[in-house]
Amino acid sequence: MLNLFLRCLILYFFLLLAMRLMGKRQLGELQPFELAITLVASELVCIPMADATIPIIYGIIPVFSLFLVHIIITKLATKSVRFRKFLNGKPVIIIEKGNILPNVLKELNMNIDDIMEALRGNGYFNPSEVEYAILETNGSLTVLPKSQSKPVSPEDLGLKLPPAEIPVTVIMEGEFLGDNVSQLDDATKERVLAFLNHLHMSREQILVLLVSGEDVFIQPYRGDFITARLKSDEDADTSVSVGDKSDCSLKLNADGSITQSGAPAKEEDK
Repeated sequence: MLNLFLRCLILYFFLLLAMRLMGKRQLGELQPFELAITLVASELVCIPMADATIPIIYGIIPVFSLFLVHIIITKLATKSVRFRKFLNGKPVIIIEKGNILPNVLKELNMNIDDIMEALRGNGYFNPSEVEYAILETNGSLTVLPKSQSKPVSPEDLGLKLPPAEIPVTVIMEGEFLGDNVSQLDDATKERVLAFLNHLHMSREQILVLLVSGEDVFIQPYRGDFITARLKSDEDADTSVSVGDKSDCSLKLNADGSITQSGAPAKEEDK
C-alpha cells in the first residue's frame, strides 16, 4: 500500500513538472496538438500508477518522450508558418459586418447557440453590434465591435491620463510579501503603514492590500474596501474613500492626523 502511494506521488509530480515545462496555458487555450499530448500523457501515467506490477519507469519514459515531442513540434511551428497552419489551422471569420455566416457555421459544426454564448462572453448580446467575429485556432472568439458600439475611451474624449501601472500586492491574507514590499520606495511604505495605523488596522485584518502608483486598495476581512490616493507632495492630503459610501470619506493628513468629512447626518428621533 505504501509502495503504491509513493508511486502515485512520484508520477503525479513528474507529470506536473512536465506540464509546467510545456508552458503556461489554460485548458481552453490549448492548441489541438497540445491538448492531445496532455490527454495522452495523463493516460500513460495512470497505467503504472494503478498497477504496482508495472515498473514506474514505464510511466516516466513515455511522459518524457511526449515532452520532447512537444518541444520539437513547438520549435518547428515557430520556424515555419506553413507547418503552424497545418498543425493548428487558421482563424475563421464567422460574423462579418453584423451578419452571421451560415456556411461557415456548417463547416465548423457550430450552431447559433454556440455563437450567441461566445458573443455574450465578450460582452455583446446582439450580432448587429459586431463588425467582425473571428474564431481563433484554440476555439476562442475574438470580437471587433462596430465603431458606434465600442466603449468610449479617454482618447476618444481627448483626455490625457497618467500611464497605467501594475498593482503591487503588499499584503495578502494577513502577511507582508517581502519581495513586493521591496519594490516600493521608502515614502510609499511609510504612507501605507500610516494608513493601517490611523485606520486602527493590523496586517492580520487585511485580506489584500494593493499599491498601484499613487493608488492604494485595502480589502479587510471584515467591512467594506478602502481606497486611497497617495500624493507626491509631502504637504498634500491623501483622500481615502470607504467602500461605496461616496458621501463619507476620510483624509490622512501629512502630519499624521486623520479627519472625517461628509459624514451623513443622523435623523433625529421624532
